[in-house]
Amino acid sequence: MEKERVVITGLGTINAIAGNASNFSAALRQGVCGIGPVTVFDTTDFRTRTGGEVKNFVPRERIPPEFSLKRMSRSDCMALAAALEALNDAGLFPVPEFLQPDTGVVIGGGAGGMLEGEEAYRQYLKGNGKGVRYSRFSAFCCASSADRIASNLGLMGPKTTFMTACSSGATAIGYARDLIREGAATTVIAGGTEPLCRITYAAFNALQAVDREYCKPFDKNRQGLSLGEGAGIMILESLSQAQKRGARVYGEVLGYGVSCDSYHMTAPDPEASGAVRCIEAALQDSGVAPEQVDYINAHGTATPANDPIETRGIKTVFGQRAYHLPVSSTKSMTGHALGAAGAIEGVACVLGIFQHFIPPTIHLTEPDPECDLDYVTEGSREVGVNIVLSNSFAFGGNNTAIVFGSYTPRGIAHE
Repeated sequence: MEKERVVITGLGTINAIAGNASNFSAALRQGVCGIGPVTVFDTTDFRTRTGGEVKNFVPRERIPPEFSLKRMSRSDCMALAAALEALNDAGLFPVPEFLQPDTGVVIGGGAGGMLEGEEAYRQYLKGNGKGVRYSRFSAFCCASSADRIASNLGLMGPKTTFMTACSSGATAIGYARDLIREGAATTVIAGGTEPLCRITYAAFNALQAVDREYCKPFDKNRQGLSLGEGAGIMILESLSQAQKRGARVYGEVLGYGVSCDSYHMTAPDPEASGAVRCIEAALQDSGVAPEQVDYINAHGTATPANDPIETRGIKTVFGQRAYHLPVSSTKSMTGHALGAAGAIEGVACVLGIFQHFIPPTIHLTEPDPECDLDYVTEGSREVGVNIVLSNSFAFGGNNTAIVFGSYTPRGIAHE
């Protein structure tokens, strides 16, 4: 029996360079840098001061009054705002009553309501255990975002949260595609959300994995990543349902792959074996040959270890063609949004497919000899893109790669 094709009919995002998908597209094309001083908490005592912070985010400006914001974290609010944007974009808001039982929510995350939890605990200590409502900790778990989306919209399909570190958002999109292909849902709100918070910021500073200024992926003088935050959401539907309601289609989720390095908690396998297995699995699942890929959205964190190892993995899979294949890191603009990174980058990939452009890698001025691919350093390229590979390689060796395609990709057989 032929599996359902899974298409993308709505996009929503909020991140360091844009408050919605339309502005995100423009900012990607312009090579805007969203990395600057962090203001959501005091960074005085930290080694670094910068990050890809979402600027001027006022939840009520993005979320209608019929939705209660009570007990919602910054992360929950960003996820709900992006989900509502994506649903509006897909022509599915309000969600039709007949679709509610078959609409799922799959969200990747990490810190969840940690930012609010930190502040509540600070107040708890300050008041010797008095004056803090325990309800302030209710959104602490990262699963809260999927809960809020589903409950606010009355959705009764599958609801899942993934927490696989930096690959969470990508894994969520892949799993959402599986739900539709297996008939468990006809529509899924899929993506990721992540806030900046003190504990995460302190941990990466302790690892000395953060650049004091801004990240420089694939550059010889890179000093580490820039932490970011935000949310990226896409509406996935079965092709038959999208056609039935005459929906605009941005593209398809052709397939994905996952693997584990089984090497180290924070360092990637030096041989890039986990990355290679992950990419090869994604291509096989998609029915896509290496020569059909038009662009790679790299994990591209700008850490000393990641960039050359990811480059090595790309060379292993694509051979000599790797030198002629555009690769870029949009983290150079947004920062690394951890649990939301793969989802935000997924939105970037789909926008590139639909609007015919490849986003650049900014801040790359002195190439690392070990990173010798085409990293799109001259600015965005206005070219047709049919097949895109998006890499997300996380701590713990949690690797996920997704293959996105134009609505009718060249020579792809859907099985």
